[in-house]
Amino acid sequence: MPPGNYGMEEEWEAEGNADIMVDFLLPTGIFLEFPVSRNDTIADIKKLVWRRASSEPLFNALGDPASYVFVCISSAAERLELEAEHRRLADVRPFACFLQLVAREGDRAEKLANAQISLLIGKGINEFEAQKNHEVSEFRARLRAFCEEKALQQQALPWFQWMECNFPCDLEPCRALPSRGGGAKAPKKIFINIQFEGSDESFMLQQDPQEPPLALIRSALKKKATVFRWVRQEAEDYTLRVNGRWDFLYGDHPMCQFKYIFSCLRDGQNPQLTMVYHSTIRAYQEDQGSAWRQGSKSSTSASKPPPLPLKKVGRRGGLCLSLEPLCIHLLQGSRVNADEGMKLVVQAGLFHGSELLCKLVTSSEVAVGSDPVWNQRLEFDINVADLPRMSRLCIALYAVVEKAKKPRGTKKKSKRADCPIAWVNTMVFDYKDQLKTGEFLLSMWPSIPDDKSELLNPMGTVEKNTNVDSAAALLIHFPSVRPQPLYYPPHDKVTGGGGSRHVRLKEIMDNKNHTEFFEDEKELLWKLRGAVQSLYPESLSKLLVITKWNKREDVAQMVGLLRAWPELSGLHALELLDYSFPDPSVRAFTVKCLKKLGDRELMQYLIQLVQVLKYESYLDCDLTSFLLERALSNKRIGHFLFWHLRSEMHVSSVSLRFGLILEAYCRGNIHHIRSLTKQNEALGKLKALSDIVKSGSQKMSADDLKLCIKQDSYMEALSDLLSPLNPSIILSEICVEKCKYMDSKMKPLWLMYKNQWVPGDLMGIIFKNGDDLRQDMLTLQMIQLMENLWKKEGLDLRMIPYGCLSTGNKMGLIEVVKNSDTIANIQRDNSNSAATAAFNKDALLNWLKSKNPEHKLEQAIEEFTLSCAGYCVATYVLGIGDRHNDNIMIRETGQLFHIDFGHFLGNFKRKLGINRERVPFILTYDFVHVIQQGRTNNSEKFERFRDYCERAYKILCRNGTLFVNLFAMMKAAGLPELSSFKDIQYLKDSLALGKTEEEALKSFKVKFNEALRESWKTKVNWMMHSLAKDKRP
Repeated sequence: MPPGNYGMEEEWEAEGNADIMVDFLLPTGIFLEFPVSRNDTIADIKKLVWRRASSEPLFNALGDPASYVFVCISSAAERLELEAEHRRLADVRPFACFLQLVAREGDRAEKLANAQISLLIGKGINEFEAQKNHEVSEFRARLRAFCEEKALQQQALPWFQWMECNFPCDLEPCRALPSRGGGAKAPKKIFINIQFEGSDESFMLQQDPQEPPLALIRSALKKKATVFRWVRQEAEDYTLRVNGRWDFLYGDHPMCQFKYIFSCLRDGQNPQLTMVYHSTIRAYQEDQGSAWRQGSKSSTSASKPPPLPLKKVGRRGGLCLSLEPLCIHLLQGSRVNADEGMKLVVQAGLFHGSELLCKLVTSSEVAVGSDPVWNQRLEFDINVADLPRMSRLCIALYAVVEKAKKPRGTKKKSKRADCPIAWVNTMVFDYKDQLKTGEFLLSMWPSIPDDKSELLNPMGTVEKNTNVDSAAALLIHFPSVRPQPLYYPPHDKVTGGGGSRHVRLKEIMDNKNHTEFFEDEKELLWKLRGAVQSLYPESLSKLLVITKWNKREDVAQMVGLLRAWPELSGLHALELLDYSFPDPSVRAFTVKCLKKLGDRELMQYLIQLVQVLKYESYLDCDLTSFLLERALSNKRIGHFLFWHLRSEMHVSSVSLRFGLILEAYCRGNIHHIRSLTKQNEALGKLKALSDIVKSGSQKMSADDLKLCIKQDSYMEALSDLLSPLNPSIILSEICVEKCKYMDSKMKPLWLMYKNQWVPGDLMGIIFKNGDDLRQDMLTLQMIQLMENLWKKEGLDLRMIPYGCLSTGNKMGLIEVVKNSDTIANIQRDNSNSAATAAFNKDALLNWLKSKNPEHKLEQAIEEFTLSCAGYCVATYVLGIGDRHNDNIMIRETGQLFHIDFGHFLGNFKRKLGINRERVPFILTYDFVHVIQQGRTNNSEKFERFRDYCERAYKILCRNGTLFVNLFAMMKAAGLPELSSFKDIQYLKDSLALGKTEEEALKSFKVKFNEALRESWKTKVNWMMHSLAKDKRP
């Protein structure tokens, strides 16, 4: 077949409302051909077909239109039923312009739900059914039953609890009023604009921000009764909603603790609120209930999966008596690709988490071939009886150079792995606790060609490579140890002994940086495990690290000890989710502790909790159930859980697990599918726009972009949706004239939306396509956490952890911080040339003066001082690199903030082998010039700034273990600069783990002075960046 383009991709990517000739085949055998608009919906096309068919023979043989559905061939060459008839033809993108009309079969509501969920999660539900895997089927059935039961419970909730579930309060970490700069106190009363639902009238009320929302409602009703002479109503019949948002104020929290009110107080703005009747809220609840009842009706009418089989408890046994060593038979490989003249070798190891249970075993060498044959028995130096429950068989396939004949007198070099080819992991016990037996074909994952340090990958997935047609594979056989199946037995409770030398134990426990132990320390810890349990329960991880998981008696004693272990705080429990602790008893205990976390705390660590799902060895696990339960109990958690999972559906190793969880969440929250689908459609349109802008075939102007957005299909998709960055914010009407694309490498799209409730107010988002935003998302999460910790200690450093969300493969959204500019632009606009702009120390202060009249300037300088202190400490602790003047911005109110976090943990940019960034953090003399209000002798202001930095740093050091644990949990994300414990060492050093507070502060003071003393190097770097930017085409 000659090369060329096949299918309709070019037609679907074209702009405008062009007509496309489509062929239709009706159930009566009648063939129709006529043009339809590419932007017509499937429902509209069906009406057109019916109108044309009415003049054709056999029309009377057709039934009701609703009893038929269109079928097409998708771009993936699969048969696709078009149940979601609201979709446009251009969005369906059939492979060919041929639609067949067929009679509907099965339950339509169930099929429609399946089609909506498939489209939303990016994976067909039919793919789960096609697995024909008992573990998948049972897990899917259990999750569906669990989620539908949770949905049923939610419909029966009283009003207040339903609100907590669907519209959780967005609160600050503490109840304190925001302080004002320059020593000014926060106002005792604030003016609030109140409007009643369904009424155009509004009025201002003066209210104490420390009072709860109910007090404001009573004041509003009293004024309404006085002004309009209306009958007094009960305050309990109303709730407060933020204008233009799905954000409600209710409960016993003081008004100032709500984030919206807090930000208004801090920025000197008047809050805009609407009084909403409870009947309106009940209508929302009923609408959600009807959507769920419709979905549940389909699920009950559809064929339910059979009840889950119980694990064979009665047949457990025999494993403890199995003293034979574990062995496997390595049979043969397939689709192996290696150079001729090399030999193929297989290496295998048994792991429990990160611990190697016994010596590695290596196969014999065989000649390179596509289907090499070993037929060899590999025996491990561990008895079957001593295998821990979560034993993992890790296998690597690699090629070695054949031995060459060497001349006499030449020392022989040891043979080494010359070319890693692939790796794969599989569990020794299946998901029902049964020791595996029989043949298994393991599709392998490709190894990194240049990485010869570690052949095995125990941290990797236990899923097989889904690309079975091209991936290398190994066929292995687990022999039967006994005639009957062997199951992992329950642990007998064994009591452990005590010990002495408690002083040494205390030294080990107190050292937060102590993670590796000498043999005598291990022996001491094990002897004193009872003392660790009673005196140092938060050091459970250290005891788990030294447990001999390849010795059944020790495992039984550890699990017995764990049953009586005091519950840990949620923060201390986080580290136990690392892949080093895979034992099911440990993970069940951990999740039990995590249940103590409040919704706000859980939201703060949700990114990490999603990542450690990758460490789970089986689909059904306590962590999955915990996350789903909390997501179904709090819609905000559900929203971000959805996007954190959805953004990695392109990753083969997790698409099955994440897809099943996403399906379960959608089944349990049918109503949420609507808004999530709308967001997903908008992101699809933005991806298409971005691809057009970046195509490069012809340069698109800003006007061309605006014309493209003005098309009906784009306007419809990009309007009236909830922001994925914050589901409380409504993106109602896109302001096309303010939209543009930016001039950076990936051409991000800059989109602005009108706030229909506040005239002249605009909200902006940036869509990035081509950059992995997960590192930015992690860094901003850490900055948000730092801000919360500081606020709890009474230190508000005016940080701006703007919204950032990864939504797919190298794509995502960033919040636009309004009324701000980069330092580079400010310096350039106040200087004659790029070469001198970076050295203009007056530029920043002059810019702030131009934006803030005299009475506001002091406040702006205070905002600058506080935020500069916060970002100095944050960027130092996190090791943020690439800090040029285009990556630091300032708001007109004075707040300084950093953007673009492409390098962290000390991975600084280098040029020709030279480190371009030679200071611990950015503190230039133009910053100091602003802090000192333009006066060189204003040392008092600078010392106050230094004090802010030191206080902020000490607070972070006191919480250093939390930051280390959160970064350690992110190793599973596969970020290039965070893949091993070595990457986290920078964080341990910057937070001075293992040192006293005095020692840590002394070290920070040295870094502070170094940053100030060497700031001229920063200015040179900025100058070079500005010159390089000016030379770009």
